[in-house]
Amino acid sequence: MSRTYEVMFIVRPDVADEDVDKLIAGFSTTVTSGGGAVKSVEKMGRRKLAYLVRKFSDGNYILLVLEADGAVVLELERRLRVTEQVIKFITVRMDEEEKRLAKVKALRNARRKTSEAPAARAEAPASAEAAAAAHTSA
Repeated sequence: MSRTYEVMFIVRPDVADEDVDKLIAGFSTTVTSGGGAVKSVEKMGRRKLAYLVRKFSDGNYILLVLEADGAVVLELERRLRVTEQVIKFITVRMDEEEKRLAKVKALRNARRKTSEAPAARAEAPASAEAAAAAHTSA
């Protein structure tokens, strides 16, 4: 069953851009050869880390959004773990998150509709009273 995942990994800051591109291409090949698809690749650039990781205080962040099954993601994580240039990574399953966000959005819309309906009813009599008062004073 194919699911959507976000894989964020941090590459050592001393790795050249060409080597980072080769790493990304290798990881993308791992996903596609396993039957998955890479939706997008975003190089977020060099950023400071919150704490020292393997004696590095900054690193190059890369975000992969992919659609694959669990076995492909496990293989990708294994390769990330053994690749020396990658100092940290995290994988997040996004389809559950998207479902949760859609549910919250639907709940907010339902609340908004119910709160707007009484307000509309309250405004209608007030405007009718104002019209009647204007008619009697004329």
